[in-house]
Amino acid sequence: MSKNKIGYSLLIVMILVLILSYFAINPIGGKNREADSQSLIFNMSLEEKIGQMLIAGVNGTQMDEPTKDLIQKHKVGGFIFFSDHLKGPEQTVRFVNQVKEANADNPLPLLLSVDQEGGNVTRLPGGLVNFPTNQQIGDANDPDVSYEVGTLLGKELKEFGFNLNFAPVLDVNSNPDNPIIGDRSFSPDPDIVSELGIQTMKGIQSQNILSSIKHFPGHGDTSVDSHLALPVVNKSLQELDSLELIPFKRAINDGADLVMVAHILLPQLDDTYPSSLSKAIVTDLLREKLNYKGVVITDDMTMKAVADNYGMGEAAVQSVKAGSDLILIAHDAQKAVTAMEALKSAVKNGEISEKRIDESVKRIIHLKQKYHLKDTQTGNVDLTELNQAIKSVNSKITP
Repeated sequence: MSKNKIGYSLLIVMILVLILSYFAINPIGGKNREADSQSLIFNMSLEEKIGQMLIAGVNGTQMDEPTKDLIQKHKVGGFIFFSDHLKGPEQTVRFVNQVKEANADNPLPLLLSVDQEGGNVTRLPGGLVNFPTNQQIGDANDPDVSYEVGTLLGKELKEFGFNLNFAPVLDVNSNPDNPIIGDRSFSPDPDIVSELGIQTMKGIQSQNILSSIKHFPGHGDTSVDSHLALPVVNKSLQELDSLELIPFKRAINDGADLVMVAHILLPQLDDTYPSSLSKAIVTDLLREKLNYKGVVITDDMTMKAVADNYGMGEAAVQSVKAGSDLILIAHDAQKAVTAMEALKSAVKNGEISEKRIDESVKRIIHLKQKYHLKDTQTGNVDLTELNQAIKSVNSKITP
């Protein structure tokens, strides 16, 4: 071989090595995603950035002015829908499509969410076959079945046009007097909760649907419903570490993208603020001790555990100071506006830095980009095949 050919071959090899080295350091999409998010944030006003940090509730069963205002004026990050808003497949798809259409001129797609846990907590309408409770799934204790359930939950949301499921529940059902978790939990055994919960989460994610694990740092040992009052769990960090935190730690290590923080007072960690407003819980425990890098969302701020003790603006500001990224305000558009105005004032008066807002917005943008979310219109719902698959998996749980 001539010297020229040898030199040419070496040059080709060197170029290939450089290309491979570049992509080893900069995975495809990683660097671009970072640049895209920085560019988006740079071009957003403070009001638009704060809007992305809100998931608000809708009204009625079709688009109305308050909802349109939240989208087009306040640029909210997303919405949560409940059974009262979803009266049938055609109406649900029409409503969801109206919300997407109203967001068409905004640079970021909406998070469109429901609590579709299965069992006693289901929101989607239209003759869907329901799943057994998580407790029954826990009794069956088959990880493959849990993955199938998660996959079908994801397909349900996709069929109706949603992209975020507030499921699975990772609370350990350690208190038989618990009035709100009960059979929503897989088990009183944290190992069973971990394994089945993670498989359900992965099944949901397999359908390109976001999954939010809940209710951090654990709602299983409460004797009060946080919808009605503020529960108190008087446990040390060591006690939490040996039970409640186990499923959350494992899920975080196994790819959890979104963690919902509960409204629970843990006086041994923070005797002032409930967990959703507590820096000791959100930043010190979840982010630093458990090394969680993803998006943190609060439970609904209109629940009485918070609403009876704090003004909506005060609660939103404190939650962001604690480290939350998304504030969930599931009812009343005006309350969402109040929260956004309070956050804007907190930045203007120096109580919260705009850099802190940017940190949350970057995480939210990355999450939306990771799942390639788009405000694509949804077509007609066909539940026949889906229901057949649900019946098949249900027969493995409750033969």
